[in-house]
Amino acid sequence: MNGEPLTSEFAVLTRTLLTASSVGEVLDHVAAAAERLIRGVDVVSVSVRDRANQLHTPVGSSPLSAELDRLQNQFQEGPCFDAALPEGPATGSSDNLAKDEKWPKFGPAAADLGFTSVLSTALLPDPGDLVSTRGALNLFSHGQLGEEAGGIALLLATHGALAIAHTQAVSRQELQQAQMRQAIESRDVIGQAKGILMARRGMSADEAFAVLRRTSQDLNVKLADLARTLAARHGELDLPDQP
Repeated sequence: MNGEPLTSEFAVLTRTLLTASSVGEVLDHVAAAAERLIRGVDVVSVSVRDRANQLHTPVGSSPLSAELDRLQNQFQEGPCFDAALPEGPATGSSDNLAKDEKWPKFGPAAADLGFTSVLSTALLPDPGDLVSTRGALNLFSHGQLGEEAGGIALLLATHGALAIAHTQAVSRQELQQAQMRQAIESRDVIGQAKGILMARRGMSADEAFAVLRRTSQDLNVKLADLARTLAARHGELDLPDQP
């Protein structure tokens, strides 16, 4: 694939990734792009390493994706395992899995499944505040991967990491906005309930709030929920006087 089509592909991918609504959607797009752009690839997967050094396979183009990770977990070695380790080299590759001395157990096992070569690239090279795990984009081939595989995989991994950061930042912002709206709504409805008590009982604002707070504790309901009920049904409900 020459430079111009590749540039166009990545421009489209960037727009697609930045509109993704979840980390899972980002990973799906990255894996699909790898399968589309890299010559010689037969299986694409994303491996995620947990705190117990176990690989999981949230995205895979073949049922063999999970089996390849299972073998790496069993032997505690392999390209995805290396790339996903925080202290690891961030990549793992081989052109001859059957005889690769780096993975004396996993290599022959992968070769038995029909794979000759592999390239794994860290998808989340610096988890930081983004995620508590680390992942790798994995490309397995029954023959040989194209010469462009390393460069494209690195670009895809970088795009994926940035998109994940964007997705999680948006999620945090939305959560903060929702929490702010909830706080404002709670404050407003508590103010309404205080006003009702002040008008009906001739109480001060502090006395009305004390009644609401004590009743909330006695009934074991949230103050905002109690205030909301009183504001909506104040003609039907009555609260005890302040102790």
